Amino acid sequence: MNLSVSECLKRYSVSIIGASGYSGAELTRLLLRHPNVELQELYAFSQAGKNAAELYPALFCDKFYKPYNGETESDIYFLALPHGEALQLVPQLVSAGKTVIDLSGDFRLKSVLEHEHFYKQLKTPDAVMTYGMPELFREEILKGKAVSNPGCFATSIVLGIAPLLLDTEHALKVRAVNCTSTSGISGAGRSSKTELSFSEMSENIRAYKVGVHQHTPEIMQALGTSASNPAFDFTFTPMIGSLVRGIYSVLNVQLEGPADKEYITQLYRKFYTDEPFVRVRESMTEVKHVYRTNFCDIHIAHSSATGSLVIVTAIDNLLKGAAGQAIQNMNIMLGIDETTGLL
Repeated sequence: MNLSVSECLKRYSVSIIGASGYSGAELTRLLLRHPNVELQELYAFSQAGKNAAELYPALFCDKFYKPYNGETESDIYFLALPHGEALQLVPQLVSAGKTVIDLSGDFRLKSVLEHEHFYKQLKTPDAVMTYGMPELFREEILKGKAVSNPGCFATSIVLGIAPLLLDTEHALKVRAVNCTSTSGISGAGRSSKTELSFSEMSENIRAYKVGVHQHTPEIMQALGTSASNPAFDFTFTPMIGSLVRGIYSVLNVQLEGPADKEYITQLYRKFYTDEPFVRVRESMTEVKHVYRTNFCDIHIAHSSATGSLVIVTAIDNLLKGAAGQAIQNMNIMLGIDETTGLL
């Protein structure tokens, strides 16, 4: 899309529905400083009536949260709601001609059966949204008016595996992938659950939803296969650890033939050569390297003559795993530099 100077300088009105959660707060922070948008309304149900600065003093935002009652005055709407709460809102906003970016899992899966199985929610296939992972689906995002933002675990895992499977010239035969991913506590949302309290999680780590996590079918779908009929054996063990934010994924991959570390590293560098937010690192990556950024860092940690390959990725779950990637998607949809407001 080639925009004129006047279009590039245009400011779009933006509102957030579900603005009081952690992802909503990050969206607020990013949108307040974005040169192409004007933050109009912050909608929140449980925190309605409170000032944003009261809940998040670091935001320096004087807006008050208010309940959402079907308003459609803004050009762009971000939805940062719990799963299930966007199912009715998204079609209404799309019908009103609005640009919509949904951070929940309500519209990520093409298969209604897989959605109902993994999310335990009934869903009707009446809303078509673009899956918003820029590194893989940029052209579709550019053409879309409604984007479903990827999940945080899915982002860290898909970007860590995609070059092996999706490089049209050098795709390798993958036999099996075993993923262990550890998330910070903020990934569970702004919750008061006892098991997420400091006394329970300090110096602690635990696995959860092993084999049934809702990001499993999303990962497989993005990689061109499905959870119900996978092209390779796939195991995903999500974990929660005693850090506030970040996702650290260790991906054990079994290839059909030998895996040469230098060749694999160069394959990844070529695949992501034009991607501003993916960094293929020579040294081991850490969560601290991507903390409060929109980067996904990837390191090829090990390879062997038997086809064994270990890939390590790191992202900030609230940014590249949520709000940052949502802003990146908005930038692409508006036809402006996708790094705007994120560097």
